[in-house]
Amino acid sequence: MAEIRDIEVVVFDVLGTMVDETGGLRSAVQEATHRSDAAVTGELVALWQLHREQEQERIRRGLRRYAGSDILDAEAARRVARQAGVTDPGAVARLATAGRRLPPWDDSVAELERLTRRFPVIGLSNACRTTLLHLNAHAGLRWHQALSAEAAQAYKPAPEVYRLALDSAGCPPERVLVVAAHAWDLRGAQAVGMRTAYVRRPVGDPPTDSDDFDRRFGGLDQLVDALTGGHVAWGRRKGGRS
Repeated sequence: MAEIRDIEVVVFDVLGTMVDETGGLRSAVQEATHRSDAAVTGELVALWQLHREQEQERIRRGLRRYAGSDILDAEAARRVARQAGVTDPGAVARLATAGRRLPPWDDSVAELERLTRRFPVIGLSNACRTTLLHLNAHAGLRWHQALSAEAAQAYKPAPEVYRLALDSAGCPPERVLVVAAHAWDLRGAQAVGMRTAYVRRPVGDPPTDSDDFDRRFGGLDQLVDALTGGHVAWGRRKGGRS
């Protein structure tokens, strides 16, 4: 198994991994609907996320032409507004741009900055270019490069999205590490030969026993320690925990 020195570029998923997407959408829904009941807002956020997931899947299967995340978010916002009885056009329009204002996880900004001192770091997101631009600015995420799946007219886990990062990295896929809180995302990266590291977040898609990622980490600080020579040793540990 290659040692840590063989990693040349680190690629991060953004939504859910570096920012709290669910929490940010919940706050936006509460603002638009003037409702604070956790069960109600939770159902509305779930409606939003289900619409987006279904439409992305339709696009991946060729049942719908590519539409950027801003379009899918606007559709989801209208569905949420109808469900909640929100009729103010201004409130619906602001809700549609909620993806631009998602908060970073507590460790995202500091650990990303620490890692960028040692490695070229890329953000790779299903968010469209405009949403990703505003999101990075709002959350304070400073990448060496931020890539949107919009450039590939596809959504992860389509292989062409990961190839965007590989083209920018300019090195073999086994020297590129993909970091995500979603096992489905890491499986997509594995399929094109990239290295993988799972980072646990309060929400996400945890690995199953059958997933064989390079490493699994309890937090972003552990990942950065491992990459920069900290106390956590790098290596394959199937099903292991940090």
